Amino acid sequence: MVEGGVTSVSRTELTEFWRTIWRKPYIMRLALSAGIGGLLFGYDTGVISGALLYIRDDFPSVKNNTWLRETIVSMAIAGAAIGAAIGGWLNDKCGRKKSILLADVLFVAGAILMAAAPAPWMIILGRIFVGLGVGMASMTAPLYISEASPARVRGALVSTNGMLITGGAFLSYVINYAFTKTRGTWRWMLGVAGLPALIQFLLMLWLPESPRWLYRENKTDEARKVMEKIYPADEVDEEVKALKASIEAEKAQEGSIGENFFTKLKGAWSNVIVRRGLYAGITVQVAQQFVGINTVMYYSPTIVQFAGFASNSTALALSLITSGLNVVGTIISMLFVDRYGRRRLMIVSMFGIIACLVVLSLMFFEAASHAPRVSHSESFNFSVNSTCPGFVQASNPASWNCMTCLKASPKCAFCSNGASQYQPGACLVSDDDIKYKCHSEHRVWFTEGCPSKFGIFTVLLLGLYIISYAPGMGTAPWIVNSEIYPLRFRGIGGGTAAVANWVSNLVVSETFLSLKEALGSAGTFLLFAGFSFLGLVAIFFLVPETKGLPLEEIESMLQEGYKPTLFCCKGKAEEKDSGKRISNK
Repeated sequence: MVEGGVTSVSRTELTEFWRTIWRKPYIMRLALSAGIGGLLFGYDTGVISGALLYIRDDFPSVKNNTWLRETIVSMAIAGAAIGAAIGGWLNDKCGRKKSILLADVLFVAGAILMAAAPAPWMIILGRIFVGLGVGMASMTAPLYISEASPARVRGALVSTNGMLITGGAFLSYVINYAFTKTRGTWRWMLGVAGLPALIQFLLMLWLPESPRWLYRENKTDEARKVMEKIYPADEVDEEVKALKASIEAEKAQEGSIGENFFTKLKGAWSNVIVRRGLYAGITVQVAQQFVGINTVMYYSPTIVQFAGFASNSTALALSLITSGLNVVGTIISMLFVDRYGRRRLMIVSMFGIIACLVVLSLMFFEAASHAPRVSHSESFNFSVNSTCPGFVQASNPASWNCMTCLKASPKCAFCSNGASQYQPGACLVSDDDIKYKCHSEHRVWFTEGCPSKFGIFTVLLLGLYIISYAPGMGTAPWIVNSEIYPLRFRGIGGGTAAVANWVSNLVVSETFLSLKEALGSAGTFLLFAGFSFLGLVAIFFLVPETKGLPLEEIESMLQEGYKPTLFCCKGKAEEKDSGKRISNK
């Protein structure tokens, strides 16, 4: 999904991948077992988008409190930020396997808490639990797969984790839709996530620890036994020697920058190469979130309702489009990110995102301007006591339309005209009995958005927004962060940028509904278009191209500085050479 990267895979790598898996199927067992963590990552971050519709219906306090709805969504993100930080320490202290097992326990506990929740606070607690699991899985699953894979197929295997993240998000929308007609709706949606976590827990019990971690802990015999299952017999000795040399070099590098986190951070920031790398790495991670992607992924059915589709099941069905296109966009990224480069894809992606957000804003503005009027006769048709108090007391009720009614109070709803949704309707108290009366007269009940002829175009634009986002801003920021830091600072650099990503994600998800209430749907998406423009400018000036460059060249480019061009970057030394060639001519 949006919080995990996908490694690009070449055709040669895919050929080698199938050849190696055929010879050593045990490798695939390791990758898929650990990859369930990616599936849970995607599922638990995506499932709330549909479940929220039904939680809102079951708990009036959630329906009438925007902050409570935002908190239910965003607490998983807060938990993930903490889980990612804890996960890094646990990975080194206890090992990759135990970290995955602990994440599974958190997933199962969170799923049970949410499914059995008698009140919103228990859903929030469950969301924190699964968030902790998500954060740990986001750190540990790809690390375990990477360290338990032969180097020649590592890219393809790690990419399976990224694919499972987006696949998990898509699965969450499918499961949401499947349970729309089931008694208990949201309880099943949230609770079913405990099943794959339990399966992974059982599978991991029978799988070994990462050979790299075992070797670091001086458990060399155990590490060798694991490697004998991964590599052909004639390659084991050579791979053990390479692992030993790599770990010795890693320990030497750690000693040179210190073991304390704050010492590492201070050393990283004082190094001009790492500092410029952090400018780029943090820029792309923050920009990824402030284009508003997780407002779409976490609130997609709600946004579809803003566009005029009142039915929960219809909103969920249409939301499948956005989630499915996210998977398609991720596959496109895997195919083209090494051909066209990270920076170019991000810049093109940002142009597409900005255009889609601006047009979406215009669509919502037009929908609000042309919302059906509120009719006195239609409203009082349901009795005076059923009419929204704000409408009854309004000084100029003739100016009211559906949008005015919904904005008047969370306790007001719009009941459409029986002849046509687009004709004047009734502004009523949002109450289950009145809602039943509205439906009994074959009318449609609106609480989030208003009837709109622009609705289907809004859904199509959301799909185009996802297609613009996924191949560039969806995956390239994670690839940039895996390449731009010197090896000895890669952990601290990538971790700092990841924290910036999670914190930005939390800010966006915790404020979206409040922004919508304050600015309207049109104003909110226009605001995200503004943030996206700032992100585009920052990427243009701060982010170099890292495609195909060895680490030494990247370090040299960052050391010298670089001048941005439209799709590439030139180092100062390169500029001098270019200038000399021109003068010689």
